[in-house]
Amino acid sequence: MMKSVALFCAASESIDSIYVSAAAEVGAMLGRMGATLVYGGARFGLMEATAKAAKAAGARVVGVVPHILEERGRVSLLPDEKVPCNNLSERKDIMLQRSDILVALPGGVGTLDEIFHVMAAATIGYHKKRVVLYNVNGFWNGLLSLLEEMARGGFVRCDLDSILAVAGNIEELNEFIMEV
Repeated sequence: MMKSVALFCAASESIDSIYVSAAAEVGAMLGRMGATLVYGGARFGLMEATAKAAKAAGARVVGVVPHILEERGRVSLLPDEKVPCNNLSERKDIMLQRSDILVALPGGVGTLDEIFHVMAAATIGYHKKRVVLYNVNGFWNGLLSLLEEMARGGFVRCDLDSILAVAGNIEELNEFIMEV
């Protein structure tokens, strides 16, 4: 069965090459497994690096593109399918609907918003999909410490392990995706 993997990540061009290489490695892995990549459709940063490698390795690539990206000429030419949307909230919902699992590479405020949108929806029963943080170079360690502290303090009322996983390397990420 073909997997559909939503990807949350940075669209910045000023990112250390270790993260760009990891993004390309994820894209290549998705292509090798015959997966569909569902991502934000921007032509910059980790988004473009992942989509380029995924497409080159044979993955189907779906870009969920807010109108503002289109208006600003920031849409990648790589997607096999472009799904237009009105705003970032709609984009998150479409990506969630069109995926089996969600993967977060390093990113900024937008990536955090996407992660927490999906996690919050899972905690109240909208879906049972998991977010996997790909912890390249320990990028997510601070967030993981914060979540642990929140859980210890009683602020997280769900089993975090049921909605969030952490992959320390590409093999672990592959295993999480194959489990779906």
